[in-house]
Amino acid sequence: MTNKRYVFSALVENRPGVLSRVSGLFTRRGFNIDSLTVAETEDPARSRMTIALHSDENTAMQIKHQLEKLIDVISIRELSVGYSVTREYVLIKVAATAEHRMAVISLTNIFRANIVDVSPDNMIIELTGDSTKTKAFIEIVRPFGILQAVRSGISGLERGVQEQGADGILETPGGSAP
Repeated sequence: MTNKRYVFSALVENRPGVLSRVSGLFTRRGFNIDSLTVAETEDPARSRMTIALHSDENTAMQIKHQLEKLIDVISIRELSVGYSVTREYVLIKVAATAEHRMAVISLTNIFRANIVDVSPDNMIIELTGDSTKTKAFIEIVRPFGILQAVRSGISGLERGVQEQGADGILETPGGSAP
């Protein structure tokens, strides 16, 4: 079976221990998480988890069904390419001596990134985009020397109009491709 990237968006109760229970599910079953982001939503009582992993389809669906069984999980959706918007945030410290500084600035501009700190020997650049864009930027500045980097992991939402269900939970029917 072929492995591909799956991204799941889980709406969960914003309570202590929820993250531990979700990550524990992966640990107990020996699944690896590529990235996991969690933050409070527009409703302080709820958080949204975005979980990215590489897996075959059967394992990914097994993971989704196991997550649905957790008591604190309100809903879980797969964020499919074309039917969702996903982004990642990157901070990267790049060596930028006087000789290479203009080249790094040019690449930063091409990628619509921002320089957030400058010192005599390096720059810290922030970039937001899909995973393809962030990986491409990292590779293009690698020859200058990456001193440090941190990535937020993927966050995302389904495209489409949200409707409130009978239980008060916002639901997104299907979505539409761009």
